[in-house]
Amino acid sequence: MQAREKQGRIIELYGNTQGLNHLIKRRLTNLYKKRLPPHAVITADMARQLMEISKDMSRQLGIIINRRGLIEYVIVGDNRRIEIPPLSTERTGRARFRGVRLVHTHLNGELLSREDLTDLALLQFDLVACITEMRWERGETIHIGYLVPGNKAGKAWDFMEPGAVSELDIDFIEFINELEGEFVRERGRFYVTKKEHDQCIVVSVVMPGREKNVDDHVAEMKDLCRSAGIAVLDAVVQRPKELHPKYLIGRGKIEEIVMKCQQLGADLLVFDEGLTPGQIKNISELTELKVIDRNQLILDIFAGRANTTESKIQVELAQLRYILPRLTEKSTAFSRLMGGIGGRGPGEQKLEVDRRRIRDKIAFLDRKLSEVRKVREKKRERRRASSIPIVSIVGYTNSGKSTLLNLLTRSKVEVEDKPFSTLNPTTRTIKYPERKRIILTDTVGFINKLPEVLLRAFIATLEELGDAHLLLHLVDISVPDLEDRIESVEHVLGGLGLGDKRRIIVFNKADRVDPGLIANIEKRYGAVSISSLKKEGIGRLMGVIEDTLGAEDPAGDLPVH
Repeated sequence: MQAREKQGRIIELYGNTQGLNHLIKRRLTNLYKKRLPPHAVITADMARQLMEISKDMSRQLGIIINRRGLIEYVIVGDNRRIEIPPLSTERTGRARFRGVRLVHTHLNGELLSREDLTDLALLQFDLVACITEMRWERGETIHIGYLVPGNKAGKAWDFMEPGAVSELDIDFIEFINELEGEFVRERGRFYVTKKEHDQCIVVSVVMPGREKNVDDHVAEMKDLCRSAGIAVLDAVVQRPKELHPKYLIGRGKIEEIVMKCQQLGADLLVFDEGLTPGQIKNISELTELKVIDRNQLILDIFAGRANTTESKIQVELAQLRYILPRLTEKSTAFSRLMGGIGGRGPGEQKLEVDRRRIRDKIAFLDRKLSEVRKVREKKRERRRASSIPIVSIVGYTNSGKSTLLNLLTRSKVEVEDKPFSTLNPTTRTIKYPERKRIILTDTVGFINKLPEVLLRAFIATLEELGDAHLLLHLVDISVPDLEDRIESVEHVLGGLGLGDKRRIIVFNKADRVDPGLIANIEKRYGAVSISSLKKEGIGRLMGVIEDTLGAEDPAGDLPVH
């Protein structure tokens, strides 16, 4: 029905209005003229009117009422359910509800349905109530459901005892203020001190046959979130038999997780899996939470770490390539990237403008990156002409590459105990007795399922590895999933065409491991173990590097070590 404005408010009937006669529509529209006492959930007179109109239509009827007692939405359903339209109201804080309540009719005497309660939780209504006819006497019965904090035996909601509307004795304003106070106290246990931090729940999806090292993968996701400045309130591991095409996991599971987010006060849902554009859109439609996947999380970390012109170009290019196919009309998923592209709710024409601008910007950044590659190629030509051997440190993120570079070259490259603390390649020259000089380079760290858009964007940086005479594959020996990490790095190197490049596996952080295990691990991988922090094993490492470079055939690269 066409909307019209009355006293600053939009008057519109929502839902299944097809086939209603003019008189019914007028009665429905007149509901907007009613104003309820703010302290009343619903009056007996209003409940009776709703029930009468509902029976005359043979359809459910709902109204959404704000805390001033004004009716903001009149919604018509079918004989079994109503569908809530997109709401203009938003929560004003993590512990605040939406500020409106839903009261609707049930024609067959049934109490609140699972769908009613799901709407309550996902839309953060103050409460949801259904009205039915009393069976043996005149009047209406009301059944009320409301949200409860997470400490209530794990329940998302609770109920008031059903009773006659005329006997409902509750001060709504007092009730809702006390309830929000409970949420403030409960959620306060999870809040970080700095309010600017997002708070999330991590969702890890484990398929059959991939149960190995689940805890390690969850721990890695938590580290990635921490590196992005996100506080992790909880982690949920889901083990579906197969991936759901619309929601990755079942809709019911998504709804349960969203309700948990509401209880804990999380404002972000982070998936340890790549989501398709359609999945992000579908999940976002179920909740007002921001929804991001592993790829976007890594992109966000890179964006926060980029501090040179080159790295900023690379990261922005990766972001735009990632966002472009996911730019949709109704998604808050990308508010952590590029100032909120995709979360502004543009119309179709605006979307096309955004897409065109993004494509133009991608083309521009591609040209800039080509210029960077030319400059880097000239630098590499000078290095090749100098005949100084080049050793590049590669490895999984946070394995200690920058610390080792600092130790060997007496440099002061910034070091942090966080994933991807280094984005910009660092080159230093070292001198040792058998070799007058060695060029040592440190590169960006790799990670399992590194987004392809990042690899493409950082190709100018990673091309540096092609000129290396030797790769030091640095591995954190203290992590339980070191085999997976070694495999991930080898996979990336193979994808870069460096599978035949000469390399030495170097196990770092040996001071954290039982010395009795180190010899076996070294023998298994033909590796060297060190502790950069305690400066142990460095002389032995340099000896192996000297021997390997000394045995190199000047005509070309040696076979793999």
